Amino acid sequence: MTITTGMSSPTHHTPVALVRGLLTGGVIGTSLAAFVVGVVIENVPLFVAGLSLPVVYGLLFFLAGAPRRAREAAVVPRTALAMIESLHAVGGESSDVPVRFDLTVAPDDAPAYRVEITQDINLVDLPDYRPRGVLVVEYPPDRPWRVRIVKRPTPEWEDRVAGARLDSAPGPTLVKEPPEGRAFGFVALLGLLLGAAAVIVLFRADLFGEDAGAQSSSSPKPSVSSSSSTTVVSSATGTVTLGPDQSFLDKGELRRAVDALTKGEGEGKGKGKSEGEGEGARLALTVVVQERLLSVVFSPSGSQAPRFDPRSLPYDRLPALVEEATTTLGVDSPRTWQITFDNLTGPLTARVGVTGPEGTASLEADAKGKVLRRTPAR
Repeated sequence: MTITTGMSSPTHHTPVALVRGLLTGGVIGTSLAAFVVGVVIENVPLFVAGLSLPVVYGLLFFLAGAPRRAREAAVVPRTALAMIESLHAVGGESSDVPVRFDLTVAPDDAPAYRVEITQDINLVDLPDYRPRGVLVVEYPPDRPWRVRIVKRPTPEWEDRVAGARLDSAPGPTLVKEPPEGRAFGFVALLGLLLGAAAVIVLFRADLFGEDAGAQSSSSPKPSVSSSSSTTVVSSATGTVTLGPDQSFLDKGELRRAVDALTKGEGEGKGKGKSEGEGEGARLALTVVVQERLLSVVFSPSGSQAPRFDPRSLPYDRLPALVEEATTTLGVDSPRTWQITFDNLTGPLTARVGVTGPEGTASLEADAKGKVLRRTPAR
């Protein structure tokens, strides 16, 4: 990232940011481990705690960030002219269409710079926005990448727009929000491992006692590793971890991983097979998909809990759902996303959550990938 002279960017390597990363990783690791262990040992309070912990943490995180958001809202934004380099719509099902803009921003007291933003534009006003067109924008002085188009500028700025001619800023002046960096990622991973390890250690007697009995009746499946991914399957859970530069949103990647976890198990055979369960399907209680991690919690033998065939998921719709969640719900700089499939409270539902500096947003879709509900960041 290159930032033009005169613009400063906040650092993300502060102790507060690192503590936040450690706590976030710890909550993810603890909740996922509590959910899985609760299913394996049939501990209902632990199962519920695994589902509730992220919700409680998200609420506390939102409340803790309220003073910071209030301070940011109190900062008087700077106004400047900007020129549209390019634009294209990125989706939308209503009268307001999310549009991706590439702008050259020309402040009065600083060098011009490039920035990319996404903003909702009404279909009626869309013809007014064209390449090389000049418009008025606002941005916080300390966060020049958070540019917003002023749709109704004052008469003074309208006069400036009418007579303005701007030159394009070079590509290297593109301004983006500073990434969290390696330190943040390291402490988040450390927190995840510590949280998961804490749950396993606390319930090791129940967990490994049950595993020992299972080993006497059938040998567990070994881990399968390759240069690009690692697959681990047991009687209760299955995980697939991708290597660097890979994503479960890549075409066919998630389907192959699910097939690898469910291959050769016949819980879906015979009588009592639910509608939609394929022959030989290994049924699941929940499926969680992240960028490079797939986790499946399988239904225990004889369980009456709602379950589904993970091979029936709407694979082709998932990239579009993640794209919509990360671009149209008010999270301009998404850091993480997660898709959770379950039918514990009714029909099979996909919940796509995305987290960024603006907060947490989510959307829900049905078994075919049709969006049912959107919850933007606040």
